[in-house]
Amino acid sequence: MKHLLLIDDDTRFLLLMGDYLEEQGYQLSRAASGKQGIEVVSRLARESLLPDLIICDVVMPQMDGYEFVYALRAMPSCEFLPVIFLSAKGEVNDRIRGLKEGGDAYLVKSFEPDELVALVEAILRRSEHTQTSSNRQEGWRNLGEPAIVIQFDVELTTTEGKVLCYVARGLSNKEIANEMCVSQRTVESHVSNMLQKTTLTNRTELTRWAIESRHIRD
Repeated sequence: MKHLLLIDDDTRFLLLMGDYLEEQGYQLSRAASGKQGIEVVSRLARESLLPDLIICDVVMPQMDGYEFVYALRAMPSCEFLPVIFLSAKGEVNDRIRGLKEGGDAYLVKSFEPDELVALVEAILRRSEHTQTSSNRQEGWRNLGEPAIVIQFDVELTTTEGKVLCYVARGLSNKEIANEMCVSQRTVESHVSNMLQKTTLTNRTELTRWAIESRHIRD
């Protein structure tokens, strides 16, 4: 059973999302602040029970999500723990900053719970694959520079390009469907096609690819 640490100062979100993740079969630890998150990680490290992945809110008092990750990376055996940032700030610059500050993904609130679960599963799969590779010393993610391959020869349809712009702005599939007056399933299909074309695994990587390949401007 994979072990997750959920950190958020919103106690209602912490309770409801934590319960949902547990229902999906994950073992869960909770923390109501960045400072408490460090305390939880320290305790789990002493017990040799470090989490497999951390989900952390960005905007929190005293110690925000970025400060938490900075402190986390200084702890033994925590250099490469995957971190998903959660934030209500969804502009492209906010998302790119989240990656540069040490996050492995950046998910904009409010999102569908299933979207978070899918992102967790994708990152855990990639983490497991890399841990068994000969490149483990380099890690599968350098701090501030996610390990994705920027492919510049990918051709998108006009509709895919429009969907991509909305994805980069942090809109959910449902919100994009409303903006484009199409079904949510149609949007999901376009996003899936773009992930397949780019060989990426999630929307955050797709946003970074879009900027670095000049499909959109930050």
